[in-house]
Amino acid sequence: MEPRIENVGPKVLVGLHREMTLVEDATHELWRAFMPRRHEIQGRTTNEYISMQVYPRPGASALDPSTTFTKWAVVEVTEAESLPPGMRAYTLQGGVYAVFLHRGPASAFLPTFQYIFGEWLPRSGYELDPREHFEVLPEGYDPRDSNASEQVYVPVRRPHA
Repeated sequence: MEPRIENVGPKVLVGLHREMTLVEDATHELWRAFMPRRHEIQGRTTNEYISMQVYPRPGASALDPSTTFTKWAVVEVTEAESLPPGMRAYTLQGGVYAVFLHRGPASAFLPTFQYIFGEWLPRSGYELDPREHFEVLPEGYDPRDSNASEQVYVPVRRPHA
């Protein structure tokens, strides 16, 4: 499960967000609110969806289950001029990411998570960068499907010498 290293450019995103922790995970509720309204968003650039985590401050640990973060259910757009009521725009800053492929239902993500942060990252020569983490989900993605796949983007940088 070796990742590809990719330089991602900035992206303009539109959708809904909610604060949560891994312990008090409200991802299902966020997506349940977003999906019926996704067609209200104009200017989509792809048919994919992005599930994004934004941590409140540099040094906030993505690995600590009690860390509060903002979870976004979004799509990429060309510009964020006319937002549907209640939706917000967010500009993903971009940068270098390690991109992993997770196969299987969302409920089976723990081994992927453990591999990324417990095995790959410590031996990779990279460190976490305090930027957005996100997953790209294809059109028709079903988190319960045993054949589902998603691309997991982990922000990385070379350690400062």
